[in-house]
This record gives sequence, structure tokens and C-alpha cells, in this order.
Amino acid sequence: MNSRENISWLVSLSLTLFLGHAVAAQGFKVYISTDMEGCSGVTCSKQVAGAEGKQLMAGDMNACIEGCLAAGATEVVVRDHHGGGRNVDPNAIDRRAKLIQGATPGHRFGGLEGSAAIILLGYHAKALTPEGTLAHSYSSASIQGMWLNGRSVGEIGVDAAIAAEHKVPVVMVSGDDKACAEARAWLPGVVTCQTKKGTGPQSADLVPVEEARRLITQKTKEALARRQEIRPLTITYPATIRWDYLPKGSLRTHDPAFKPFDNARRVEKTGDAVEVLLIGK
Repeated sequence: MNSRENISWLVSLSLTLFLGHAVAAQGFKVYISTDMEGCSGVTCSKQVAGAEGKQLMAGDMNACIEGCLAAGATEVVVRDHHGGGRNVDPNAIDRRAKLIQGATPGHRFGGLEGSAAIILLGYHAKALTPEGTLAHSYSSASIQGMWLNGRSVGEIGVDAAIAAEHKVPVVMVSGDDKACAEARAWLPGVVTCQTKKGTGPQSADLVPVEEARRLITQKTKEALARRQEIRPLTITYPATIRWDYLPKGSLRTHDPAFKPFDNARRVEKTGDAVEVLLIGK
């Protein structure tokens, strides 16, 4: 090799190493939207309403954050998305992640911008799912059922559609076996993490909590390794969402004594963005 070839080879090698380092340094951002009903150890409304559910939710968040970082993520945003969004103690959450709590007006997923993937952690099956643990669709007190473009849907499908509007794929969903099946039906190729087997609206056969959290970390790493293979959900526009609303004072849909109403009040909206149809802007 003459001196000119040697210099050319060294320049090429240096450029390759530099670019490789730059790509590695870029990393990627992951967004974790966390509900409570599908979290490890959660089986009933009493837990969800009290301190126990909040602690269990925080533990699942940390297990997922650990998986994101182990997979090479350089930025992790975790959204407290149950109820009013102020459930977990911020001091209990891994400080390497950014925690979002409270309202994000006009946005279902505040802080989603720039994310390579979104994880739906601790989610539950849609309202009226047989044996789905705490199954409901956004409001167990007011919504009996939802449809997106004529297809029965719950929070998993709607949230995946909203993420897709921001060009972000849902790569993993955790929850009971019914939630996992619902996720696979809506999202071909999605990785699911079963934390329990639903046996009724207020019961479940649980995976031991520590084992479930190890599984969350493992499945998170697996999902993020495949993040470029999993595509955002495809939705036809204009999109239509239909809601069947319950009468005031009705039992909640995840009350074991609840009976579906034949004449639930029906509302339908059509527009160019599922996010706007759901929450307005």
C-alpha cells in the first residue's frame, strides 16, 4: 500500500469510526404511557383507589425504565396516565427517566415528540371484555362501549391510533391476558407482556410481582430491539369514533353486578384526527 492509499484508508477508517460513534451517541427516546389496572399485582378497585395500587404502578414503571435503558435508550419519558395523572410518588421513580404527571391539555401524550417508540404499560382490556380484570374504556362510570371506524375498541386501540398520528409505533403492551390479546388483534407484531390472567372484573390469577417485573424488563428490551420492524397503526380518515354512554348513577362496567344497557345513549363524531375526536384541542 503506497502512502496515498494509506492516507485514504486512514481517513476512511476515521470517518467510519466517527459516524458510528455519532449514531451510537444519538441513541433514541422511548415514551411509556402507564395505566394502573393492568399493573403487576393489581386485581381490584380497592387497590386502584388506594396506596397499594400506586406503589405497584411505580414498581412497574421502574422495571420498564430499566428495560429501556438496557436496550440503549438515551431518553425515557414516563407518563402517569391513570385517572388525573397524579398517582405515583415522584421520589419513587427512577431518576434517569423524566416523569410527566397531571394534565397535558390538547395532547393525549404530552412530551411524545421525537420518540422512537411508545410502550403502553399496565393497560387493561376494553369495557365488557369477559373475565377482563377491571376492564373498561376510559370511564368505567360513563362509557359502556366504543367503536373506531366501526370496530369495537378500547384504550389500547385508540391510544395506538393517536400515537400513529404522531408517527410513533406502539412496540409493547403489558396487562392481563385479555389486554394482551386485544393488543395483538390491533397491532400485528407488537410485543406483549402478560402480568396476570383475568378471571373476572375484580379478580385475576397473578404472575408473582417480582417475576412480572423481570418479565417487563425483558419484554421491554425485546420490543425496543424490534422497534424499527413494528409499524404505527394504520387508520382510515376521516375517522369516526362512537361512544355508548351509560345513564347517570349506573353501576361501573367493572362492577361484577353490572348488566349492559340495550338503550345506552349513543354519540358519534367524525374528523381528521383521532386525538381531537377523543379529547379536543
